[in-house]
Amino acid sequence: MEPYLYLVPAIVLTGTWVYWPMVRTLQLSFYEWNLLPTREPLWLGVSNYAQLLRQPEVPRAIVNTLLYVVGLLPFTIALPVVLALALNLIRGRMAGFYRAIIFLPVLMAPVVSAIVWKWIMNPDSGILNAVLEAVGIGAVDWFRTPNLALWAIAIITGWKLLGFSTLIVSAGLTAIHREYLEAAVIDGASSWQRMLYVVTPLLSPTLVFMLLLTVLLSGQLTFPIINALTQGGPRDATTNVYYLLWQFGFESFNVGLSSAAGVLFFGVFLVVAVGLLRLAERLSFYDA
Repeated sequence: MEPYLYLVPAIVLTGTWVYWPMVRTLQLSFYEWNLLPTREPLWLGVSNYAQLLRQPEVPRAIVNTLLYVVGLLPFTIALPVVLALALNLIRGRMAGFYRAIIFLPVLMAPVVSAIVWKWIMNPDSGILNAVLEAVGIGAVDWFRTPNLALWAIAIITGWKLLGFSTLIVSAGLTAIHREYLEAAVIDGASSWQRMLYVVTPLLSPTLVFMLLLTVLLSGQLTFPIINALTQGGPRDATTNVYYLLWQFGFESFNVGLSSAAGVLFFGVFLVVAVGLLRLAERLSFYDA
């Protein structure tokens, strides 16, 4: 009995801060309420869900969320693999220095990162546009051009995630036993063959894990950047499902609709997570 008593604080905190808000959100999704304590919530049943499906912003937000996933994948899988392999070739104190430099953006607050990149991408005096003008491309208004604003948000978010992703991939590379690579060298495998047939299969659990995180957290991670830079614009070009929840709840003060959207999106992400976990079991190769 005594060991279970040590779990009580964790269980209480998890129930208070995780499961009770989930239950409360499900409950509020069946009511109309504007957050004012002087007004009683009005029971609507499933009307909030029906109204949500008729909202014209929802399809655009879902498509944008998928585009964010696509835009973040290079920063969470492809580039971290390249950087982790390059860092493994560096020895001594410089290896720790370069790892710290790459990881530094992770420590910056999202709003601070957004302001820094807003200055870098400023169409009049930004460093990036100065470089583009120097090479003859011309200045670009990144956050007011619908076709570019979403990808600008993805680049900024990916820049923040790159250090964390590189750290995870580096840990996965460290777990690969050197004997496999040495055996491949003895068998005459080239560097490309070792990467393709030895490193990639043994690194697959880490890469699938990063894919899962990217799919499930892309909307949440891009939200503060969207809120700080574009507020979902121009013309809803950068809005995603998380920003849509915020708009319903804290701009329109329609808590019922916001809760219904949260429940619906949670169900969709749960199905996606289960599917990805099953896919991970098939694609991942574990060292016996």
